Amino acid sequence: MQQTSNPGRQVQTRRMQFEEDLAQVPKHFAGGGDIVTSHFWAGLSAMFPDGEDFFVKTVRHYRDQITDPVLKRQVAGFIGQEAMHGRVHRALNNHLATLGYPIEKLESFTRWNNEMFEKYLSPELCLAQTVVSEHMTALLAEKCLEDEAVRESLGHQAIRDLLVWHSLEESEHKAVAFDVYRAIGGSERKRVWSMKVMRWTIPIMAVQLLVQVWMSDKAARKPGAMRASLKRFLKNPLFSKDMWEAIKDFERPGFHPDQRNTDAMLAEWSERLFGPEGELNDKLLASAAV
Repeated sequence: MQQTSNPGRQVQTRRMQFEEDLAQVPKHFAGGGDIVTSHFWAGLSAMFPDGEDFFVKTVRHYRDQITDPVLKRQVAGFIGQEAMHGRVHRALNNHLATLGYPIEKLESFTRWNNEMFEKYLSPELCLAQTVVSEHMTALLAEKCLEDEAVRESLGHQAIRDLLVWHSLEESEHKAVAFDVYRAIGGSERKRVWSMKVMRWTIPIMAVQLLVQVWMSDKAARKPGAMRASLKRFLKNPLFSKDMWEAIKDFERPGFHPDQRNTDAMLAEWSERLFGPEGELNDKLLASAAV
């Protein structure tokens, strides 16, 4: 029985090394040395390792219920990719912590949040949380790959390289957790409400980000610095009306991630980053990410 939505999609684990370049990243690495944008991406990076561990756990819990051999391979690829993302982001997070970012506090909060989910929610609801989060990260990834302005806003080349690669793989496996959820008979009502709750928390997270910037970064407290940085931050295409509508689309009955067809984008970026043979050239990633 076919359970995958896209049997032709390859979800492959790639071994990546960014540590040497990440060690050169300055504190305000975003384009123009932007303070708020730098903290936004640093905050996401802090959440990724433990967040992706949680995603893997929720999918692996149902691994024995997957009968489709193609989806089984895609699940294996999903687990491998998420494990590699966690390893690379931990390396970035270690460096960001030395620059003064409150990485340890953000990581501790993420772990606590995951522990609360696992303690109080059913395995099905935990998987629904993963499906929702995967949709959010897939939209961020799609915007990063499609919009040069988003890539430029990342600033430092090492950050661009890391997030372009991460975006490619998030796009490759964007439907895997969703297909697992559907294969195990996950409730549509729980799926939709999981996103509604996530959307309601976005304004809270935005306020938390601004408080974090103000409290942890002296540069933000210089006269006019925070206001100017926030103004630039809000002009980022990531925060467009189209992005908000794409998030809400998840709540539509019958929604599936593959209804946003990104196959051409994936083929283009796979070629740009890894070439026709699938092997990363030392200079290919940096030149493609620009």
